[in-house]
Amino acid sequence: MDKITDSPVTDSAQPGAEQPARDRTTRGAALIATLVALPITLLVGGLAFTQLSPDERAEPAATPSATVPGPRSSAPVEMAAPALAERPATVCRALLSQLPATVNDLPQRPVTAGPEQNAAYGDPALTVACGGAEPTVGETEDVWTVNRVCWYATEQADATVLTTLDRETAVTVRVPRSYGQALQWVAPVSDTIVASVPSGGDAPSGCRG
Repeated sequence: MDKITDSPVTDSAQPGAEQPARDRTTRGAALIATLVALPITLLVGGLAFTQLSPDERAEPAATPSATVPGPRSSAPVEMAAPALAERPATVCRALLSQLPATVNDLPQRPVTAGPEQNAAYGDPALTVACGGAEPTVGETEDVWTVNRVCWYATEQADATVLTTLDRETAVTVRVPRSYGQALQWVAPVSDTIVASVPSGGDAPSGCRG
């Protein structure tokens, strides 16, 4: 009768028996790490969203200024229209019929009186008046030649007033101070004056030089 020998029991089965315990421990640690990391991730995401979202307390839009134009009036500009003699009236009609539709970026506006001798542009209004009196200017006073037209400038509280000195009929341009350097605004008007108003008058030597 064969002898039945019991096979020795080795330790190879023991690791298999302990594996489920280790797996549970590992999964537990991973779960704890996930639970700890989740609030941190939500916090970081919330902070990032806050930084990227528009600030509801942002400053209000800038009010109209020189660089952010506001509404501009197109209503008629009040201007006087004194009676003119026949020749100046004819010259002024020629001038007004040829004035540009804009002076630099200022659109033309209607006037309350004398559209055959007055014009206005922009808001505040830059005005052109034809047929007024030519100022008396001394030989040593400053005069300015712009596009072949000689101008004399006088300063008012809110505007610079430029009047021609070398034309048969005087032309006056009033430039509001808010528009900056006044001479730059008379260049388009000067071109029209040269084309429509004959030269003449008793211009000072500075205009002829």
